Parts: sequence; structure tokens; C-alpha cells
Amino acid sequence: MSQVKHFGVFVFKPGITPAQIDHCFAEMRGMVGRIPGLVDMIHGAYDSPEGLDDGFTHGFIMTFDSASARDTYLPHPEHERVKAIVVPCLERVVVFDFAVFPAFRQTV
Repeated sequence: MSQVKHFGVFVFKPGITPAQIDHCFAEMRGMVGRIPGLVDMIHGAYDSPEGLDDGFTHGFIMTFDSASARDTYLPHPEHERVKAIVVPCLERVVVFDFAVFPAFRQTV
């Protein structure tokens, strides 16, 4: 079984304050432990000199212990509650999921 990484990037609407942004991410972090199989959530502001952010200012990565856990999360009432807080603050959002398979180890 492979883990699933669920990552997203945000542009917050003009006028959204740093306190509101902090509240959004606190609510998102709060889903860990409330939604089965959601094992971790990290987030932060864009921080690279590369300049390939396409205007996105913040990002997050969630780790699910399986694809079925991610599938349970999507319609979960706690996720819907948090979306009702976060989504109205967003101007743009992109979310992308991928499976993480155990590393292949080659013996020499």
C-alpha cells in the first residue's frame, strides 16, 4: 500500500489578513487526528529565489496513509467544514495528488 501526498497552492484574495491566513492553516492542520488516515499536514509561504510561483503565495502538503483514506477525506464532514472557512478566502487554488511508493532498493 502506498501513501498519498495531497498538495496545494493558494493565492489569497486581496484584503485577507495574515491573521485570517493563519486561521485557515490552523483549521487545516486541525483535521489531522479528526479524519482517519490523514497522518500529517505541513504548510508555508512561498520561499524561493527561483521565481516559478506563478503568483501563488502559500502551499500545503497533506499525507494520507492510503488512497482510500484520501478518498474518505474528500467528502468527510470535517473537510467540508474547513473548506467553508478556507475557500471563501481564496482567489486561486491548485490541488494535486500523487502516490508515494516504497523506495526501490538495489543490492550491489
